Amino acid sequence: MPTELRPPKRSSGLGSIINTEQDVTPVVLAAMAQAPNARLREIAAAFVRHMHEFAREVRLTEAEYDIGVDFLNRIGQATNDRHNEGILFADAIGFSTLVCLLNNGNAGATETAAALLGPFWRMNSPRTENGGSIVRSPTDGPSLFMNGRMTDVAGKPIAGVEVDVWQASPVGLYENQDDSQADMNLRGKFTTGADGRFSFKSVKPAGYPVPTDGPVGDMLRAQQRHCYRPAHLHFLGYKPGFKTLITQVFVDDDENLTSDVVFGVTDALIGDYRRHDDAEAPEPAVKAPWYSLDYTFVMEAGEAKLPVPPIK
Repeated sequence: MPTELRPPKRSSGLGSIINTEQDVTPVVLAAMAQAPNARLREIAAAFVRHMHEFAREVRLTEAEYDIGVDFLNRIGQATNDRHNEGILFADAIGFSTLVCLLNNGNAGATETAAALLGPFWRMNSPRTENGGSIVRSPTDGPSLFMNGRMTDVAGKPIAGVEVDVWQASPVGLYENQDDSQADMNLRGKFTTGADGRFSFKSVKPAGYPVPTDGPVGDMLRAQQRHCYRPAHLHFLGYKPGFKTLITQVFVDDDENLTSDVVFGVTDALIGDYRRHDDAEAPEPAVKAPWYSLDYTFVMEAGEAKLPVPPIK
């Protein structure tokens, strides 16, 4: 129909009737602009703009759109009390690490000392005395003695920090994934002393594959990526007056340090896991080889908030 014979656009109350693909984005943005929450308006508008531009950039087909929607649906269907596929997906595309680094390091000294939470943190790990063991059921592997210290950005020790610790077993499974492990095996919660220190006994962690029986596994296979994380310990430090520190300390000789499937390794997070073949262990019954790890964590002043547990 010639332009001069087209009927005038009619108001929909939100902008105008949509006649072309160029009309879609401004009409949607106008509809969402009514939200009273300014931050919601900002985030929703940016999300729509980027999603619409993504579809235009790749010329998304209807078949590809259907695949994408099905992929998102499957992420939700694969998530349960013991596994969070949504967190795993965010990790596997580097989104978790990006958000982590965007939101940490205001003081300049701790940006790379923060790390993604991961999909396996549980809220109520057992309180354990300093020097105690987090091995709660028979777990093969060389013993590890960890000595940690919490300081502020000036190097002053911080007393009274609650330090949550969790790790996979040497067979590569967290206890919630493995019925052969006792509940809360390789998990513990410690409190730093006046010197900012905490310590515990465990077993040396091993690298492991992320779960690949869901949509994230399909994505990794389609991209011809391996599914392995380098060996690490998880730590979460919490104390009012300080920004909650979520981090990991990686084993320094792991073959996947430079190819972590979830892009979580930074230089500051690689620990010095020292092997001891001849020295006497802190506990007489421990046989060589055994390992030790000493690591200082830095916490920034700020608001203390615990994350939402990805699993129960």
